[in-house]
Amino acid sequence: MKHLLRILDPSIQSEAWERSRSYDHTHRNLKSRHIQLMAIGGTIGTALFVQIGQALTEGGPASLFIAFTLWSTFILAINNCLSEMVTWIPISSPFVRFADRFVDPALGLCAGINFFIFEAALIPFEVTAFNVVLQFWTDKIPLIAVIFFVLICYLALNLWTVRYFGEAEFWFASGKVILAVGLIFFTFITMVGGNPIHDAYGFRFWNSAKVQGAPFAEYIHTGSLGRFLGFLSCLIQASFTIAGPDMVSIAAGEAQTPRLILPRAFKSVFYRLTTFFVLGTLCVGIVVSYSDPNLLAALDDARPGAGSSPYVIAMQRLHIKVLPDIVNALILTSIFSAGNSYVYNASRTLYGLALEGKAPAVFRRCNRNGVPVWCVIATLGISLLSFLQVSNNSAVVLQWFVNLVTASQLLNYAIICFTYLRFYKALKVQGISRDTLPHKSFWQPFSAYYGFTGTIVMAFVGGYTVFLPGRWDIPSFFFSYTMIGILPVLFVYWKIYRQTKWQELEDITFFESERLFVDRYEEECVIQEADSLPHRIWSSLWS
Repeated sequence: MKHLLRILDPSIQSEAWERSRSYDHTHRNLKSRHIQLMAIGGTIGTALFVQIGQALTEGGPASLFIAFTLWSTFILAINNCLSEMVTWIPISSPFVRFADRFVDPALGLCAGINFFIFEAALIPFEVTAFNVVLQFWTDKIPLIAVIFFVLICYLALNLWTVRYFGEAEFWFASGKVILAVGLIFFTFITMVGGNPIHDAYGFRFWNSAKVQGAPFAEYIHTGSLGRFLGFLSCLIQASFTIAGPDMVSIAAGEAQTPRLILPRAFKSVFYRLTTFFVLGTLCVGIVVSYSDPNLLAALDDARPGAGSSPYVIAMQRLHIKVLPDIVNALILTSIFSAGNSYVYNASRTLYGLALEGKAPAVFRRCNRNGVPVWCVIATLGISLLSFLQVSNNSAVVLQWFVNLVTASQLLNYAIICFTYLRFYKALKVQGISRDTLPHKSFWQPFSAYYGFTGTIVMAFVGGYTVFLPGRWDIPSFFFSYTMIGILPVLFVYWKIYRQTKWQELEDITFFESERLFVDRYEEECVIQEADSLPHRIWSSLWS
């Protein structure tokens, strides 16, 4: 009740309005189509088109399909948690600041540092992958020139206005959608005989009479244990591959009319991504056998670009020309788009940390177009690690650095689910009905418990192979579990350094000033829309 009275007090409203205006200076220039394609652009990359072949060889087509389908249910649970919180409180870097406000400022620090490092570390990785894909056609272009070109493009798209970034992501991500849909149609057409050799192969590679062990491959061990480990390998691949809800939420602070477009964006992104990943894994298992010698040789040789793609292996088997070059070109745009998204996500996460006082105040500064320029510059400064690829020894170091943060995405999802549980309980304790929220997600709090359990378990299971007899490897152990060890250290450090306290449910506040700012902004948008010429014409026709 006391929080409701605070919101209704006109003097508090005026003060909150002015404070919110001077606090977050980003501009709401991202449209619904931008946000939806941004999430797809930041998620679909080489993993769906190329690296998925490795999981296919380890688990077989059935394990691959079941694992990705199963993990999609966990993504749905995380999507439910984020959509409800972010739609009501659409602020910059939301899940980082939610952890700060709803749980403990120390957890907010952990969430922000974890996600920032994760996104920033992937930028030089994608820049390097861009050069590798180019080598599908030629290795004549100097590596330094490629790195300069990509980083300058990222700077141009991210530094001046978020509208440039949104438009670029819309069109680049559209290429990913075309590629994903095109490969699904390619699978259906060729499997019924629509190919140069008229081979109607159908589900041949799922038939155990045709391929030994299909549709479940044995991994590490033989028999039932080997098939289970094959499935587990595919589930680990899925847990590190499928994302999306966090990509939508990070743009909440710059979304136009967020209460209107964010629920639709969360819903559409989940269904599109799961469709692409679930159908994509089904198609991969159809077009090529997990024991295909050409696929195994391509993976062993680490062929550049689309050369290791199961789809390209299938095209070569079916004597299909030109298509491999088209696939490689679209994969190239996919990699560029993914890196561009990482620049945006990392810079906005750093901005959110600065807003909560966990990063230097200079990172709060925005240019006149609402872009946190110093956050973008700092993020691209980390991207200069791409030049380590010029030296082969340094390239190994960079790969290690990327491997160190592989568990970060799962830890981030676990924090989101736990934060939602605190949010859910605080609403209940303070007598705020979820029916009054702009968007109420379903299956709560079950979704939060389900998502939290699954992500925590997979974070620890990710490096399980080092504990199997005869497979102990110190670098692999550190790659899998370093971030799991670092986050508790960060949590304890911040609690001691800042003497933070665990938030009591009855004392939790829900960003009243920020929500008031969004309320007034959306009211202005409604008035402007009502005054617009198309709206007046439409109203007159139906009045």
